[in-house]
Amino acid sequence: MQATRPPLLEVRNLETWYGPVAAMSGINIVVSNARIVAVLGANGAGKSTLLNTVAGVIDPFKGQVLFKQQEIQGHDADAISRLGLKLVPEGRQVFPFLSVVDNLSMGAYARSDKDAVAKDLDRIYQWFPRLKEREHQHAGLLSGGEQQMLAIGRAVMGQPKLLMLDEPSLGLSPLLTKEIFVIVQRIRDETGAAILVVEQNAAVALSHADDGYIMELGRVVAADTCVALAQKTDVRDAYLGLSQTHGLSGTAKRWSQRKTWR
Repeated sequence: MQATRPPLLEVRNLETWYGPVAAMSGINIVVSNARIVAVLGANGAGKSTLLNTVAGVIDPFKGQVLFKQQEIQGHDADAISRLGLKLVPEGRQVFPFLSVVDNLSMGAYARSDKDAVAKDLDRIYQWFPRLKEREHQHAGLLSGGEQQMLAIGRAVMGQPKLLMLDEPSLGLSPLLTKEIFVIVQRIRDETGAAILVVEQNAAVALSHADDGYIMELGRVVAADTCVALAQKTDVRDAYLGLSQTHGLSGTAKRWSQRKTWR
């Protein structure tokens, strides 16, 4: 995963705490331009904390977050968003009493180029035809999958340079999950945006992303291209349904022994 030019995003030795508890520590992650990077792991691994720290929702205890080689850790979330880092949070968080089109328009609230905004809106309707069919319907009346499409579309309306997706498959059927990830690839291909996606569905994420990281207990325990990760015995056993162990470490005892990941 070596980049030929400086990465778009670089996380260095990042550490974030919730009160007296360290949610993650020693995190090092790189996202290169126009790449899809998946962060995998079980609940409580620290994946969402990573995204929220990068997005400025949570301040880190220490470490660096560099976007285009400029430090942004500790900046306000709105300032980070204006730089082009757009977060689609877990649970979608659409505006339930606004229409679909108004939700999408909220994503472009800081833009003044009306013609370009209209063009982007048309492109989102091409990606998600169901949103076009329901453009005047209240967002709160949409299905879970439709709300996920809306949340992604709203973020894209802000012209992201880095799009961050937190558990986009949460609560969705396997078929709809694959559909969402196909659109994620189209977003990358058609807009040039890099994408950092946190996901528990390892099989789908590894088959659609370029690079991958696996987190356990607040640490990165494996990192490689997704093709290489999918071939690793530990990953296949722990995350692709080929064994009954949970995570690469398997048990707390194995974790405490600092297992060497293959």
